Order: sequence, then C-alpha cells, then structure tokens
Amino acid sequence: MPTVNVVRDRLFAALGRTYTQEEFEDLCFSFGIELDDVTTDEAISRKERHEEEKANENEEIIYKIEVPANRYDLLCLEGLAQALRIFNKQDKTPTYTVANISKESMHKMQVKPETSSIRPYIVCAVLRDITFDEASYNSFIDLQDKLHQNICRRRTLVAIGTHDLDTLQGPFTYEALPPQDINFIPLKQVKKYRADELMEFYREHDLKLKKFLHIIENSPVFPVLYDSNRTVLSLPPIINGAHSAITLKTKNVFIECTATDLTKAKIVLNTMVTTFSAYCKRKFEVEPVEVIYSDGKAYVYPDLSSYNMEVPLSYITGSIGVSFRAEEVTSLLNRMQLQAEQSVSDADQCNINVSIPPSRSDVLHPCDVMEDVAIAYGYNNIPKRKLPSLKPLALNQLEDLIRVEVAMNGFTEVLTWILCSYRENFSMLNKKDDGSTAVIVGNPRSSDFEAVRTSLMPGALKIVGHNKDHPKPIKIFEVGDVVHLDESKDVGAANRRLLAALYCGTNSGFELIHSLVDRVMEVMGTPFVPVGDNTGYYIQCSDAPEFLQGRQASIIYKGKRIGIFGIVHPEVLNNFDVPDPCSFLELDIESFL
Repeated sequence: MPTVNVVRDRLFAALGRTYTQEEFEDLCFSFGIELDDVTTDEAISRKERHEEEKANENEEIIYKIEVPANRYDLLCLEGLAQALRIFNKQDKTPTYTVANISKESMHKMQVKPETSSIRPYIVCAVLRDITFDEASYNSFIDLQDKLHQNICRRRTLVAIGTHDLDTLQGPFTYEALPPQDINFIPLKQVKKYRADELMEFYREHDLKLKKFLHIIENSPVFPVLYDSNRTVLSLPPIINGAHSAITLKTKNVFIECTATDLTKAKIVLNTMVTTFSAYCKRKFEVEPVEVIYSDGKAYVYPDLSSYNMEVPLSYITGSIGVSFRAEEVTSLLNRMQLQAEQSVSDADQCNINVSIPPSRSDVLHPCDVMEDVAIAYGYNNIPKRKLPSLKPLALNQLEDLIRVEVAMNGFTEVLTWILCSYRENFSMLNKKDDGSTAVIVGNPRSSDFEAVRTSLMPGALKIVGHNKDHPKPIKIFEVGDVVHLDESKDVGAANRRLLAALYCGTNSGFELIHSLVDRVMEVMGTPFVPVGDNTGYYIQCSDAPEFLQGRQASIIYKGKRIGIFGIVHPEVLNNFDVPDPCSFLELDIESFL
C-alpha cells in the first residue's frame, strides 16, 4: 500500500490538537490506516548514505503513514488531515462547486485529431486565487508524484501537468507532432531542445525521467500542448515547459491531465482540485475548462457533482453482523465523508441514500459503503460470531484439539515456512533424495526456498539453532502440512497434516517425548497394544538416519506406520548449529480420521 510522509507538527496543527504517538496510532487504526514509521528527513538521508550519525534533537519528525491503495484523497497531508477532522466530527464534508461562469468566459482546450493515435484524452481545470506557502507547494508537487506512481501507473495511463496560468494566453491546443517539429525549453533547463534531442538528453542524464521515455519514444508523433502564442506548456508524459512553471508566487494554476484512460484522468483531476481548492480564495470552488474535440463534441471539466447510491439497511447490518438503526448508519457514514440520509422505498424496506462526493472515487458498490460503516463503527467493536453456513473441516477440528492438548503439556507452538532449502530437506537430515519424494521448486528466487518440505524437522531445528541463548529446556511444537510426490493425484503431489514436537535441553528428554506420544494417543482414544495387534497402536525399532540408532522408534497404528520419535542424531544437530541434545516427534494426524 502507498506510504505518505507528513511532518508530524504540521499534521497536528491541521488536526487542531497534539497527540502522543500511541494516541495517534489508535486514531489511525480506528480510521483504517496505519502509522508505519516515525523518522526524520535527516535520518532518511543518513540511511541512504549508509551513515550511523546520531540524531539531532531539533530534527523535524516525519510520520510515514500507510493508506489504502484506492484512497487517492489520502495521498497528501491536506487530504489526510481533512479526512481525520471529519472522522473526529471536527468538520463536515465540504461541498465542492464549479465556478458559475459562462462558456464564453471559460478557457478552452482544442484537441487535434492526431492525438487519437497516442494519448487521445485530456481534462483540465483552473485553481483561481490560490495561495501557496513552502509546505503546501511541496505537498502539491508530492501529490502529483504519488498519483503518477499509483492510479496513473507510472504515467502510462495519465500524466499531470500544472502551470502558472498568468504566464500563458488561451485558448490552448492539444496536438500530436513529429518530434523534430517540437522545440521548447523544458523544466529546469536553460536552453531549447527539439523533442527528439530531449529524449537522448534524458536517456543519458536523468535517471528519474529516463524510465518514462518508453511511453512515447517509438511513436512517430509526440503529444504536446500549446497556448495561443505557440508557447509549449508540456510534452506529456515526460516534462513540462519551463515558461509556465509554477512557483510560490503563482496565484492561478492551470491543471491538465492527458490520458489513455478517460475515467482515470477524471479521477486524477478531481483528486487534485478537491484537495487543493482549500487553498483558494473561494474555498472548494474550481474554475472549469471546456475541452473541444475535432469532431465538434465539447465537454466541461471537472465534473464535481456527487452521485447517489441507495443501499438497503438490511444489507449493511447483515454483512457487518450488528443491528444498526438507520440514524446510526447515517451518522457513521457522515464521519467517512459520505453524506447519508434515510429513505423508505416501501413499508418493509428501509434504504440509506448515500451521496458520494467527487473526492471519494473508491466508492463503487454498496459493499464499499458497508465497509465504511464498519470502519467508523470500529472493527474491534463488532462481535465475533460463527456463521451458521461455516462448517469447519474435520481435519481442522482435530488439529485444534491436538494443538490445545500439546500446549497443555507445556509445549510452545511455532509456525515455520512450508518451503525450505534442498539441503535442509535432505543432506542436513542425513537423507538422500531418491527423486520420488520431494516437490522441487523450479527457478527459485532464493536458496532458502528450493523445495517443499517433506518433514517438519528442519523448521523446528532452525528455530532452536537461532535461539541457542534461550533458557533451557526449549519445548516447541508445530502442526502443519508437508508435501510428498504422489502419482495417483491429479496434481502429482499430496499434502499431509503432521504434528511435530521437539525437546531441547541439557539432556535429550527422550522420555518426555515418549510420554507426549502416549498422551496424544490416549486423548485420541487409541489403546497401547502388543506388537502385531491392529486394534490400537504400538512402537517398534526404526532406523531413520536423522535419529540415533537404538534411540528411535516408529509408531504403528492399526498396522500402518504413522509416525516416528527419537533422539536427533548429533550430525544433524551440528548441521543446524544446535549445541544441545534434542528429541523429536513427528506424527501423521490425518491417520486418525
């Protein structure tokens, strides 16, 4: 999920109060976001330089906040602070409006037909009488970068251009020309470049822009925006022109989004203008721009109208599992920036009429409304319940019973990876691969994940090896799957659910592992019987290479070998860097079903 870096003190100022870190973490959790890290700009720089310099007390604290990937309105401090203030009932959801001006007074964008072959869509808007300070200016630029990385898919779907409107003269044109016919001074440069020369320059000298060149470099024409004086606004999706660059003194911002996906372009434009129209003289008002295509069709952007969705109250309460009244649901939705009111369609059906603002493009379906109700109510406040339709598998029920029993015998449960290295699965256990046992991973990304485990022993021994300094004895267990090749299965392999337990101490603890075997069989209602009797279980000598000879035994249940226990061989312990003697049990619990 995206991570947003915000200055802590500036965020607290926007929220109107100061929080302790714990209080702010609780607020984030309640709202469905997460405080991922607390750092400083200097600490980030030191980390990039691999320095270990001590932090300065005067360094500005940065909160790194993880937000949902589809909440584009939370990708900057302004949107985040506004959402949290509404959630805390400090503010109401703002009403966004389009300035009431005639079509004759609107700025116009003429779209040439050649653009249809490369980036066919464009949407535009104007933020009039805006006031930037250094922090809001940086946030404005950072939001564009965040959107480019997220919904814009690294500028392939949408590219954002922002310009100082007072340096330009409308009407504007959006064209597609051969690169040798485009000549302008790009942002942060001082001399003119032809578009094809600019591509070569960025390929060699700008690593940041180099990764976007592939989007248009092989096209015979490049998209370009001009004003009425043939001043280049931008060469999307690569770079803006230097002439119209915005600064801290900019008062009127012209925003254009060129795109291959019109829907996403509208979302991006709405996100930009709804977030930063708060800094305009007339708050939350945006000046529209008319976009005129070559076929004569004209569209006015942005579209800041809310759209309505009717959601049955029964759907919300049934999905969450809480019996809400309609008034409670509307109150909770208002905290999530969704204006809601009760509507009755007939005598039996109560609906919630939800008005979704242009800033909440993530709300597409009644399930999104239901989710916002659950977030505002608090997931921790939702009572746990077992769905009547949910019937657990017999194997999982058996596993739970065995886990409880082993835990009551003083063992601590662990969870290990189902993938392991090839050596851990064979040679480190003194085993040889016969080619018919283990599932081998093709082209593994890491040597730690080369095979699917055929035993739970490697994981348990690795845990002990990494916890050599832990007070002894160590008593751990795991219930998990192993996989064996099986030609009778349609996928060529089969899972088996095993119980593994390990004792590590100053002595082997063989008698404790043996007693655990007896206890598990006792609670399973399986009597101990003489050798050869198939009515219960018995043990007999085995010769597995991972155990000491003469200090190991197979568990035979109804004439079938279902497990093994014994003292782990010293060579195996040495392979896993375990200095103390260990005893180990492995038992196939599926055999009891």
